[in-house]
Amino acid sequence: MTDGMKNTVYDVVVIGAGPVGENVADRARAGGLSTAVVESELVGGECSYWACMPSKALLRPVTARADARRVPGLRGAVQGPLDAAEVLAHRDEYTSHWKDDGQVSWLADIGADLYRGQGRLTGRRTVVVTGPEGEQQLTARHAVAVCTGSRAAIPELPGLAGARPWTSREATSAQSVPGRLVIVGGGVVATEMATVWQALGSRVTMLVRGGGLLPRMEPFAGELVASALKEAGADLRFHMSAASVERGDGPVTVVLEDGERIEADEILIATGRAPRTDDIGLETVGLTAGSWLTVDDSCRVEGSDWLYAVGDVNHRVLLTHQGKYQARIAGAAITARAQGVPLLETDRWGAHAATADHAAVSQVVFTDPEAASCGLTLAEAESAGHRVRAVDYDMAGVAGAGLYGDGYRGRARMVVDLDREIVVGATFVGPGVSELLHSASVAIAGEVPVERLWHAVPAYPTISEVWLRLLETYRH
Repeated sequence: MTDGMKNTVYDVVVIGAGPVGENVADRARAGGLSTAVVESELVGGECSYWACMPSKALLRPVTARADARRVPGLRGAVQGPLDAAEVLAHRDEYTSHWKDDGQVSWLADIGADLYRGQGRLTGRRTVVVTGPEGEQQLTARHAVAVCTGSRAAIPELPGLAGARPWTSREATSAQSVPGRLVIVGGGVVATEMATVWQALGSRVTMLVRGGGLLPRMEPFAGELVASALKEAGADLRFHMSAASVERGDGPVTVVLEDGERIEADEILIATGRAPRTDDIGLETVGLTAGSWLTVDDSCRVEGSDWLYAVGDVNHRVLLTHQGKYQARIAGAAITARAQGVPLLETDRWGAHAATADHAAVSQVVFTDPEAASCGLTLAEAESAGHRVRAVDYDMAGVAGAGLYGDGYRGRARMVVDLDREIVVGATFVGPGVSELLHSASVAIAGEVPVERLWHAVPAYPTISEVWLRLLETYRH
C-alpha cells in the first residue's frame, strides 16, 4: 500500500460484479459478512449486456415466428420478414440500454459496497482498486473471490487483428443487420447468432472446423440444428477453416484453406473463450496471469485458504446459470468457514460441493429447433466407465407435439446407468423443449430410480409425455 492510500477492511472482497459476483456477494451478506464488490465495467456483467439477455431477446422473435409458421390458421399471417429495427430496439430495452442503474441499486439493497474500477490483487487478502477516485486498498478478513469471467478467444489468424472482427459482444449488440456475415465456429454462440442474423436478413456463411455443430451435445442435436439452418438459407461449410482475413475500409474478405475467397460485411469469431485474469494481479499471490484457476468443489483455489475463483474463471462450466450455482456454493462455504464450522458438507450433493458441475450440467441452445441437455452424453458416460444404455424417441410421436403445428421435428435421448438404474443424461431437440429440461435436471441431480419415474405422471397432451415414451422404450 502506498503512502496516503485509504485501506478499508471487509469480511469478503469480490472482484467482478457479473451474475456470479453478485451471487457470491448476496450469499456472503445473507451470512452476515461485510462485502465489497469491485467492477471495472457494468454491474451485471457479460450475461446482462452482451450474452444471455441480449441474445435471447434477439432469438425469441425468430423462434416465435418459426413456431407460428407451423400452426394451421396462423402460418399465412406470419410469412413476411421480421421487423429488424423493432427486434433490435427490444433488445436494447432488454439490456437496459447498457446502463446498470437497476443492478447497482440491487447491490445497495443487499448491503454490499460497490467500488468502480480495476481491481488487482496485491498480496494475501488485499485488493487495490484503481478507479475514478484514484487508488483504494481493500483488505479481506476471510476471502477474496475472483469472478471476472471470460472473454472471446481470438485466434492468431493472418490479417484478423486488423479486420475489426465481431466477437459475441458485437454480435449481440450490433445496431444494424449486416448484408453478409461469415461466422467462424460451430458451437453455441455460432449457432445462435447464425439463427438470429439469418432470420433478420443476413446471408450467413458458417465455417466449421469439425464435422458438425454443437460438438458438446449428442450428435443428433447438431444435425437437426444444421438442417434447420440450411433450410433457412445459411451456407454451412464443415471441415473448413479460414487461412487468412483481409480488410480495408469496406467489406472483409475471408480466404479459405482451399484458396476460395468469401466477401462479407462482417466476420464473427466464435471459437472459444479465454479467462479474464490477465490483469488482476495473480502473479502477486504465486499464480500465473491470464490463466484459468483450478479450484476444489467449494470453488476455493487449490493451495489457498482464502482465494476463491467462481464462474468462468475456473473453467469448470462456462455457463451463467452454472456460475451462479457455483456462487451459491462458494458463498455458503465462505460463510461457514468464517463462522468456524469445523466440517463442511463436502460430500456428494452436500451444501458446499458444486457436484452439478460435473454430474448435472444443464444447457439450452435457443436455436430453431431448440436443443436442451442435462448430465452426460452417451459418449461421455461410456468414456467415464459407466455401463449405460441410450434410449431414443422421436419427439413427433408425442401427442403434445401436434399442438406445435405440422411437421414437428425433434428427438429425445435418455442415458441410463444400468448398474444404478438411474438417469445420468438427457437430451431433447425440438420446438419448446427448453421447458422440459428442469425435469431432467431434477431426475439426474436427485438420482431418482427409473422405477420411481413411472410415478411422475406427465399431463396430457404435453410434450412432457416424452418421459413416459422413453420409459416405455427402456422397459421394452
